[in-house]
Amino acid sequence: MATYKVLVVDDNADIRALYDEELTGEGYQVVTAANGEEALQIAKEDPPDAVILDIAMPVKSGLETLTELAGINGDIPVIVNTAYPLFRFDFRSLRAAAWLVKSSNLTELKTTLQKVLNERNEKSL
Repeated sequence: MATYKVLVVDDNADIRALYDEELTGEGYQVVTAANGEEALQIAKEDPPDAVILDIAMPVKSGLETLTELAGINGDIPVIVNTAYPLFRFDFRSLRAAAWLVKSSNLTELKTTLQKVLNERNEKSL
C-alpha cells in the first residue's frame, strides 16, 4: 500500500490522538489540526491525500472548512466524521466524499478512507 497523508481535523485532542494512533498503525502518515483554520493552513502548505473532518468546532466550523478546502484543492476527498448527523442536510455538505457518524469502532472509518482514496486514484488514471 502506498503511504497516504491523512489530515485529521477535530477539536477533541483525544479523538485526534486515537485516530493518529489507529491510522498510523494502518500505514498512513497522519497530520492533525485542532480547528478549521489550522486545517486550511496545512492544506495550503502541504496538501494531504484525504481529510477526516469534524463539523462542530470552534474558530471555523467543519462546513466552512469543507467549502474552503474545495477552493484550495477540490480533488482532496473529505470524510465528514461527526456526532451530529443533522448537518448532513446542509447544502455545503454536498462537497464531502463521505459522511460518517463518530464511533469508538473505527472499522467503518478505515474502510471509508481506503475507499475514497481508491476512488481518487481511479479518477487520476
